[in-house]
Amino acid sequence: MSHTPPIRYDKFPAVTVPGNPRTWTGVQAWQEIAGSGPETIVVDTYPGVDLPGLEAFISESLPGHRIVNVEEAAALPIARIDELIAANLTDDRVFGVISHHTLADFYDAGRLADIAREVSASDRPAVLVGWGAALVPVPERTLVLADMARWELQQRQRAGAPNWRCDNSGEDNLRKYKRSFFVEWRVADRHKRRLFPDVDYVLDTNRSVSGAKLITGETFHRGMAAAAAAPFRVVPFFDPGVWGGQWMKTVCGLDSDAENYAWCFDCVPEENSILLDVGGETVELPSVDVVFTQPTRLLGPQIYARFGAEFPIRFDFLDTMEGGNLSLQVHPLTDYIQDRFGMHYTQDESYYILDCDDGAVVYLGLKSGTEPAAMLKALKNASDGGAPFPAEDYVNAFPAKKHDHFSIPAGTVHCSGANSMVLEISATPYIFTFKMWDWDRVGLDGRPRPIHLDHASRNIQWDRDTEWARDQLLDQVEQLGSGSGWTEERTGLHELEFIEVRRHWFTEAVHHDTKGTVNVLNLVEGAQAVVESPGGSFDPFVVSYAETFIVPAAVGAYTIRPYGPGAGQKLATVKAFVRGTELA
Repeated sequence: MSHTPPIRYDKFPAVTVPGNPRTWTGVQAWQEIAGSGPETIVVDTYPGVDLPGLEAFISESLPGHRIVNVEEAAALPIARIDELIAANLTDDRVFGVISHHTLADFYDAGRLADIAREVSASDRPAVLVGWGAALVPVPERTLVLADMARWELQQRQRAGAPNWRCDNSGEDNLRKYKRSFFVEWRVADRHKRRLFPDVDYVLDTNRSVSGAKLITGETFHRGMAAAAAAPFRVVPFFDPGVWGGQWMKTVCGLDSDAENYAWCFDCVPEENSILLDVGGETVELPSVDVVFTQPTRLLGPQIYARFGAEFPIRFDFLDTMEGGNLSLQVHPLTDYIQDRFGMHYTQDESYYILDCDDGAVVYLGLKSGTEPAAMLKALKNASDGGAPFPAEDYVNAFPAKKHDHFSIPAGTVHCSGANSMVLEISATPYIFTFKMWDWDRVGLDGRPRPIHLDHASRNIQWDRDTEWARDQLLDQVEQLGSGSGWTEERTGLHELEFIEVRRHWFTEAVHHDTKGTVNVLNLVEGAQAVVESPGGSFDPFVVSYAETFIVPAAVGAYTIRPYGPGAGQKLATVKAFVRGTELA
């Protein structure tokens, strides 16, 4: 491997909340809540929070209060909910249809009203708890949001946790994830966005309910505003895979005894966490909360107008160093993903080669002269257990070297080969991969990995052959400008994709400006750099090799220069933004 060897990669970056905020934990947290305002406490939880454990701890902490599990008292039977969402779940193991349900659809309105009357008539103070507790129409309440990041929920499901109110602990994890992705998380995010303006407290339940850290709603909003006012990083998470490699173990300082690491999601705000430094205590919350509460300052007005409160740019790592090929795959066209799955934009991608060994290749586009019927027949035969699919007979294998950038618009057959470290710069939809061939492998769970040849065949663009790929997707670097100690290049993406990527090589300070649209960057060469505000609007922000960071739209002008061990080196960043969203 030719990688830079430090280990400076920060796996736990944090955003400092200004002022003198504080946290509460344990019994003190619930005593703080109980003494803060109205007697009725409403604890609305994200689905997946340990509700039995939370109930028990609140009861222990507030023995004078009556605890009402709103889910048990008023949620519809799970069989009825299954009927409501059947069309969203489909029979497919992986893909469903995005739900537009609201949480009220899953509740009996009459029973919610009964709970409110019972609480009002009681002489004993009450704590209403559960996903949907805020639906109970009590006139005066102290509102607590017990929040949790999606990545933590995935770990719990893999360990046996069921979906919300389901008896599916032993179910295939892909089906659990599908129910969460297409239904539960959509409904939950829609619900909690309505709570944010009125929330009195936010509870971090990512680790335990007894040790959960509590902050005020004011501290929460100050933390979200702080994130949207300066460069920041979300918390990266790492995952093994059947094709996973060894590069991230060294560069990112991961467990050397692990078999491999395949993915690192280091800028997927829908699933990552954000850490808040609250008076020296660390509070973990979903990073998507920044998107929901600060959409214009984070994204910029043009992106917010086009995409809504959704972060449209994704950066992640694909590590195949000393590993294997990714699955041969294709992503859906925009029309297809809208029509079949309810997503409003598609999974356009690109591969930026952060590192690789000799002989590395990227499979991209079809070989000229490929007959669709012959290729699909060979793929079907392979998926049915016949002869392995001869990928090299049908798909181009282009040599890859460090700092190459391959564009992959939806509909293009592709995969990364072994012995590459890919920085994937792409649109945010991230599960819509139609695998066509997986090199005769099974998943880490021992089960065959899903093949979606039917979906793939409806999306492959058969005219994207060798000549088209060479002309449109390879070696698209264009120098745009230079100055003292810096050069700016455009490296992609293809004109069919909405993301623009610029690379800056520099030995001195480089001037950037968000121009009112969010920027996502990664330090792809050099040990360390510092991001600074010419006007001092934010503190200097240090980034190390391979770290992805977000510069919110509201930041405006900023500079990046070599710093610390990076001083005297030639550094490079790649910067992604959405075309056509920069303000004049």
